[in-house]
Amino acid sequence: MNVIINGERRAVEPRTTVADVVRSLTQDSGGVAVALNDEVVPKAGWAVTEVGDSDRVDVLTAVQGG
Repeated sequence: MNVIINGERRAVEPRTTVADVVRSLTQDSGGVAVALNDEVVPKAGWAVTEVGDSDRVDVLTAVQGG
C-alpha cells in the first residue's frame, strides 16, 4: 500500500496506523502534530486511526529556538 508521508511516496503495510507512521519518523511524540488528508488527528486517536492507500500524512514537529 502506498501513502504520501510529508510529501514523499512510501510503501506501508496494510493496517498501518498514524502512530506507526509517527514512530517511523521520530522516537519523541512530544510536540508532534499529525494531519491525515488535511484533517488533524488528535493524539488520542493515533493508535486507532489507520492510513489507507493513497492517503496523505503530514507529521509536523515543533521547533524551539530564537
